[in-house]
Amino acid sequence: MATVSIPACTTALLLDIEGTTTPITFVKDILFPYIVEHLEDYLSTHWEEDECKQDVHLLKKQIEEDMRQNRACPVHAVDQTVHTDEEKAIREVVESVMWQMAADRKSTALKQLQGHMWRAAYTSGRIKGEIYPDVVPSIKTWREHGLKVYIYSSGSVEAQKLLFGYSVEGDVLDLFDGHFDTTIGAKVDSKSYERIAERIGCQPEEITFLTDVSREAKAAEEAGLNVLVVVRPGNMELTDEESAHYNLITSFSQLQLMGRA
Repeated sequence: MATVSIPACTTALLLDIEGTTTPITFVKDILFPYIVEHLEDYLSTHWEEDECKQDVHLLKKQIEEDMRQNRACPVHAVDQTVHTDEEKAIREVVESVMWQMAADRKSTALKQLQGHMWRAAYTSGRIKGEIYPDVVPSIKTWREHGLKVYIYSSGSVEAQKLLFGYSVEGDVLDLFDGHFDTTIGAKVDSKSYERIAERIGCQPEEITFLTDVSREAKAAEEAGLNVLVVVRPGNMELTDEESAHYNLITSFSQLQLMGRA
């Protein structure tokens, strides 16, 4: 693909993670399976700790809210086996988490627990965050030209910082001016991007958003942001209409800075 110009009015770049800075396979084949394999052991080990208690409390509140809204949620089967209350409670949390993951839910409660589990994996060296090789050099260039760079992902801010803090490129957190997650709103809601612009302290049209998801691109565009859609191996295919509508890039290195010294 040819070079694509970053609009001259841009003062900040807002980046998605999965499929944009990081291969989708890293999330699907490394991060999510880690949760599935280690969740029960993690809960059993940390059950009495305040952080784990808070995570479980948030998950229970999420289930209560789902039931109030008549949204689908897991139904706990009657378990006839002998167990302690703690064992039953842990199994119910595991069931809820597995159900939410299978449904690709983006709830803050789920993302917070996942973030805490991944922290243990990153800090122990069992996992290193994957980043496409074009990402770090490009961000360094943007920053040298005075642009600010932010992350907006459905993964929690803590999970984002772990990925970039324990990455295959080392600790690259200093490349980013800030992080946003679903606590500011859903990525498919245009209001979320308006809030981000307000938090950053600039007009929406001064932000260029990079994502691989057309629904997110649409929401950001509705909020007034400039949008570039990233086409990477394994990303969801765009329709012909979407491909024609958005500026597409396959690498950050295609982006050209216009009107800057």
